[in-house]
Amino acid sequence: MRTGIHYGQGQIDLTLPDEAVVLEANPVEPLPDPEGELRRALEQPIASPSLAEVARDRSDACVVISDITRPVPNQIILPPMLRILEEAGIPREGVTILIATGMHRPNEGAELESMVGRWVMDNYRIVNHQCRDREHLRRVGTLGGGPIELNTIYLDADLKILTGLIEPHMYAGYSGGRKSVLPGISSLETLRYMHSFDMIAHPGVTNCKLEGNPFHEAGEEVMAMAGADFLVNVVINKERQITGIFAGHPSQAHQAGCDLVREHTVHQMPEPADLVITSAGGYPLDATFYQVSKGLIMARNMLRQGGSIVVACECREGLGSPEYCEMIAQGFTPHQFNAHHGQAANFVIDQWCLQTTYQAIETAGKIYCFSENLDQRALAGIGVEKISDVQAKVDELLPSHGKVVAVPQGPYVVGVAPGA
Repeated sequence: MRTGIHYGQGQIDLTLPDEAVVLEANPVEPLPDPEGELRRALEQPIASPSLAEVARDRSDACVVISDITRPVPNQIILPPMLRILEEAGIPREGVTILIATGMHRPNEGAELESMVGRWVMDNYRIVNHQCRDREHLRRVGTLGGGPIELNTIYLDADLKILTGLIEPHMYAGYSGGRKSVLPGISSLETLRYMHSFDMIAHPGVTNCKLEGNPFHEAGEEVMAMAGADFLVNVVINKERQITGIFAGHPSQAHQAGCDLVREHTVHQMPEPADLVITSAGGYPLDATFYQVSKGLIMARNMLRQGGSIVVACECREGLGSPEYCEMIAQGFTPHQFNAHHGQAANFVIDQWCLQTTYQAIETAGKIYCFSENLDQRALAGIGVEKISDVQAKVDELLPSHGKVVAVPQGPYVVGVAPGA
């Protein structure tokens, strides 16, 4: 059989044995009229008055959007929302679009235009959240003994709106909803708790799980501290077409979207795989190796102990942040990493991502990575082997790996295997 593994803005064609299993999101037809469905969702939201009613008599607004790592169709969902705010009496100069970067870099210039469109750029104030910018952070409470500090632009807004994309998430269960606030617009100090070694190691912190997931529960708690008046989240298919729009109450609308995502992205597997071939999700998610952990942990969760993972990731921007690069350069074994970063005093920004990669390494006998933009020296220190040809490596592994699973979309599809 033939399949295509997502890579950058294209794919890598792959031929597999007929008995191999290809896990993809169940086919979901796109909404025939997404603009019309958006209008309906804003007029008849879930467990909430309409957006027009919520916006009435508000003096200003903050609309939180996801950063470049999430393919949110902002150019479809933002203009109608912003027009409703203006019609409700909030002037354009009273609206700030806040990019929930979390610990990621800012989005500017042509990249920003690709996210929101020229009309929004020309007519609205757009600000990138900076998790280390003390001037625009304020404490609103505590969680797990640590401070909860959030962006003051959002806290001071009279109307607070969250937008985003709902998809499987390796820590929060599902993205979207409360993640726009935590980690989206939180301080580095707050993220020390949310992305701490102990949090990421918690067994309840995993894909497609909300109940009993401390990462999700913390997000809900912090969203309540900060306040949130309205939510607009979307679900997309593998062609990145909108399949569902969920607007209204920040928690209840988000839950409805999670239910849809679970229906078409979660697959029960009869047994673990010997070999998982996956991706980092394609662009924009695979712009750096930092994000590859999401595809690796999905693969780990369906792999037998000692199995192999082959992952494709373009990494057009290299490894990731300076802190992440420095951690990789240390060349820790999983045991050394756990011993060092398991101590709260040694917390480093982006350590969560490498911790997750090491979790996959501890399960897999070997991880092979295809990337045209990384060299072997960058990966050898953490035990990942760079390969030059995905098909050739797969052909080499097939004789010794009986149960083969391919996941073309990487982290966007979840396989659940007993005992994996």
